[in-house]
Amino acid sequence: MSPEPPSSIDPDWNGIWKARQVLHESSKHQDDPSHNWNKRENAERYDSTSRTGYDERIATTINGLDITKESRVLDIGAGPGTLAIPLAPQVKEITAIEPGEGMTAILGERMKKDGVTNISIIHKRWEDIIPVSDLAGQYDVVIASLSLTMDDIRLALRKMDAVSQGSVYLFWFVDMPFWERMYADLWEPLHGLPYYSGPKADCLFGVLYQMGIYANVKMLPLKKEYRFSTRDEMTAFFQKRFNVTQPEQERVLDDYLKPLIRTEGSEIVISGDSTFAKIWWKKT
Repeated sequence: MSPEPPSSIDPDWNGIWKARQVLHESSKHQDDPSHNWNKRENAERYDSTSRTGYDERIATTINGLDITKESRVLDIGAGPGTLAIPLAPQVKEITAIEPGEGMTAILGERMKKDGVTNISIIHKRWEDIIPVSDLAGQYDVVIASLSLTMDDIRLALRKMDAVSQGSVYLFWFVDMPFWERMYADLWEPLHGLPYYSGPKADCLFGVLYQMGIYANVKMLPLKKEYRFSTRDEMTAFFQKRFNVTQPEQERVLDDYLKPLIRTEGSEIVISGDSTFAKIWWKKT
């Protein structure tokens, strides 16, 4: 039985996405320099983490794609090649869209080191991509993995659907990921300001539904780990992340982190679990 078409009384999911995104951007978390992907040091840290801590997620993601040796793949928000590098030997070619200068630099270096020649890098935001001039035709597989930060998600999704001649795969948060829960717990005690979570997969599915795209959905576990050689390294990292500068803020942060800390060998580890969604559809 086919789904009923959206009615005029349905909520405006794209408007809800935009409103949640505005609130999210208004939170002071953007002052955290560790998420500035133009900086090489941040890209190197992310790349190192992705290759040691995200193995399970990467394997699950790639194994769930409808790909062949002849597939042309578009990877939106490719980062340092988290998916593109291990995916490259399995497909014909990949176009990697990535706006962060640090990320594209690391991706280029990894390609050279690993002898990968079938990835083309486009240093732009997806919002700024003009398919007829920036892209080479349509793709068999379009992927946007944990990179859906666009303000107008409907426009972004419409463009993804238009450039696909096969399947589109989106991976996005169902609940607050561990790092975001830390902001939600700490930002008001530290700074007296609320933290607003960004839009999640429920909103994304609503937008797709109102576009007439009845996507498949699968829930997947999302693990996040922070590993440090010393307690001082850990403290410095989180003080910088949460803009901790005063003694009282240091006490708040220390009290929050203490029950989360565990040791594995010589490393100090803080970790948490959440859920993300695989949302995908096949062009007819």
